[in-house]
Amino acid sequence: MPYFGYPCPGCRTTNDLHEPGCRFSGTDWESVEKAYTDVLAVLSAEPRPEPALREAVDGRWSGLHAAALSQLRREHRVRESDDVLELLTPEERKERVSTPTHDPIKTIYEKGSVPGCHDNSVFALIAWYEMVGLSWDETREHVVEWLHETGTWARGGFEESSPEQLVDSKRHVYEQGYGWKEKATAAKSIIDRNV
Repeated sequence: MPYFGYPCPGCRTTNDLHEPGCRFSGTDWESVEKAYTDVLAVLSAEPRPEPALREAVDGRWSGLHAAALSQLRREHRVRESDDVLELLTPEERKERVSTPTHDPIKTIYEKGSVPGCHDNSVFALIAWYEMVGLSWDETREHVVEWLHETGTWARGGFEESSPEQLVDSKRHVYEQGYGWKEKATAAKSIIDRNV
């Protein structure tokens, strides 16, 4: 079962220490958590249009609630169909987040990595799977499959003796919750020149 830590929708912190410049700086974690649970409680009762969701939050809808809803959409926990919001089941969500659909991570996922950017590529993919909420075991399985299916492992350039060993050596990336975008951007530029 993936852990859902109710991250700040501004800076993704899961405690009272917000990143500098976060628009929710000074907002305590309990308020962030409450905004999420207000949205989730209403949608778990039944799917509904956004105006009805806002109304169901007892007139206390705030910018924090709106940001939490946006974060839930970005994380593929809520979908909108015909102007009705509904929660995705864990299986539906896992299917949606297993395939990156936006660059720069999409290029890495589809083309694989090349020597010169392996570290950034593997780092970015692990960090991305952590961000979207896959468990470590799911992340490990997806990255090992990716190494084989894209031909990345066959291209060589690794110090580790197996894809499993490579992924295991990057577990700290998953556990520390590092961001993926900077590493993905760096890797994509090398992949685009070489593939």
